[in-house]
Amino acid sequence: MLAILRERLRQGYRTSGFPAQEPILPERFRGAPRLRPERCVAGCDGCVAACAHGAMARTEAGPRLDLGRSLFCADCAVCPQGVVEFTNDYRLAASSREDLLLAQEGPRLAQALERRMLKLFGRSLKLRQVSAGGCNGCEADLNVLGTLVFDLGRFGIQFVASPRHADGIIVTGPVSENMREALLATYDAMPAPKLVIAAGACAINGGPFRDSAEVHNGVTDLLPVDLFLPGCPPHPYTSLDGLLRLLGRR
Repeated sequence: MLAILRERLRQGYRTSGFPAQEPILPERFRGAPRLRPERCVAGCDGCVAACAHGAMARTEAGPRLDLGRSLFCADCAVCPQGVVEFTNDYRLAASSREDLLLAQEGPRLAQALERRMLKLFGRSLKLRQVSAGGCNGCEADLNVLGTLVFDLGRFGIQFVASPRHADGIIVTGPVSENMREALLATYDAMPAPKLVIAAGACAINGGPFRDSAEVHNGVTDLLPVDLFLPGCPPHPYTSLDGLLRLLGRR
């Protein structure tokens, strides 16, 4: 026991200072993309052709990147002119599907809930996580939020075992046909008012499984979504930042 206590003292305080302190992320971390349409060469669709999942598109105003559809593989950054660049910015959460359509102005970050909902959930938010056919990538990074580094509970946010104890569900996976009924039953079991959070490219738009015969291209056509957490998977800081923004604490 003394050896354990000495080791604990040696390790010191390990919980992140976030949000008071900005996290230090690895240089290779791919965060929010930046688009520079002024660098586009007329007639060039290289970035669009390079995206295997249809996240890149060309509009009259220039290239557009769908963060909800992107896997952040950086294949679209093939452009030698640097039209698409990935930054180190972890802040990606959005309040609506349209806000994930990235153009020159940059990401439109999540907004706080309305006053009535903030009064209910602002200091205590219980979430039930539903893996609707996920690969366990998003699930694992959500689970990490409970470790001492992130310590989700210090913000009054907790994962619960039963939807009857939950204020909202956080959905991962493309919603396979086998999980559709279970997902809807979980949503129905929660008392109103309730929240829905889509975490990861699969839950938002189907991810790499989009348009497969056995998936529903995410949760957006099945349930009203209050918060979108893009990524494949979303970094724990992306998820934590989004949750705090939803609760008006960022």
